[in-house]
Amino acid sequence: MSVRAVLVGMPGVGKSTVGKLLAKDLELPFADSDALIVSETGQSIPEIFQTVGEEGFRRLEADIIARTLADFDGVLSLGGGAILSEATRRALRGYPVVLIEARMDILVRRITGSRTRRPLLEDNPAARLRELDRERTPLYRDVASVTVTSDGGSPHRVVRRIRAALEACASQR
Repeated sequence: MSVRAVLVGMPGVGKSTVGKLLAKDLELPFADSDALIVSETGQSIPEIFQTVGEEGFRRLEADIIARTLADFDGVLSLGGGAILSEATRRALRGYPVVLIEARMDILVRRITGSRTRRPLLEDNPAARLRELDRERTPLYRDVASVTVTSDGGSPHRVVRRIRAALEACASQR
């Protein structure tokens, strides 16, 4: 068993939405690292941040991702900050990692229009997103096997782009 695709990218880029569609398209199960964390702990992400802080959350996240990579045969979507962990970046080596990117204005619109509570984006989401983008994009690109854009396209179009990119990547091996 092995994860068939790991989706990474900024908050609001559509990893969970696209991941579910990609998994359905490939007839595989889907897992979201944030949902796995909530299921395992019985706490919401904001509650975990409040209880153990970001550092504690990242340790828990890295552990759950490592176990999932070892045991899961499907499409896995990672939380936006998962790549901050060196252990997670190391664990991703050898897996097909898809970086989904979108323009900043699209991310801001999606985040500010979402009901999802995101602890790191509560104060001035636009400025914080730009800051996270500067910090995380080099890390995303470091782990990515392929990069696709979700700018202005439907989630189904993004899935087609991912499939084409993964097929091209596999044929080059």
